[in-house]
Amino acid sequence: MGEGRILVAERDGVHVVKFLGDVRLTLCPSLDQYLDHALQSRHFHNVLIDLTETQGIDSTSLGILAKLAVRMRRQVDQVPTLVSTNGNITRILLSMGFDKVFTLVSKLEQGLPPCEQLDNCTCSEQEMQDKVLEAHKILMGLNDKNQQTFQSLVEALESQH
Repeated sequence: MGEGRILVAERDGVHVVKFLGDVRLTLCPSLDQYLDHALQSRHFHNVLIDLTETQGIDSTSLGILAKLAVRMRRQVDQVPTLVSTNGNITRILLSMGFDKVFTLVSKLEQGLPPCEQLDNCTCSEQEMQDKVLEAHKILMGLNDKNQQTFQSLVEALESQH
């Protein structure tokens, strides 16, 4: 699988986040920071997550996306859109309950604005562990299956605090 990258753009208050390759934990601090800033923007309207060129995605990255959906519903009463054309990725999204918190589509209705690569920010090991814990707690809140799947991981992470 290709090394993961995240591209971002904004047009008329709609933020585009495009995952490329194998998106893993190391990209999560940058993604979380970008989405946090986007949600705080005065001109914020919505988010489109493009997974059409995603080869793999880990649970922490999925948790950060779930956090976005939960925050958007609470703060701006909007549902983000998630585009997936990869059957394996779509199955993962459905099994995690993403169809309950995202609008899932299988194709883009229009082209994306020019995107730029999201810079990778660094964080301490403790900050990374906190992100992993938060992401998995949010995933656990989406459905009972996730609760069971991630319970032991969350307990292990909490015991290290």
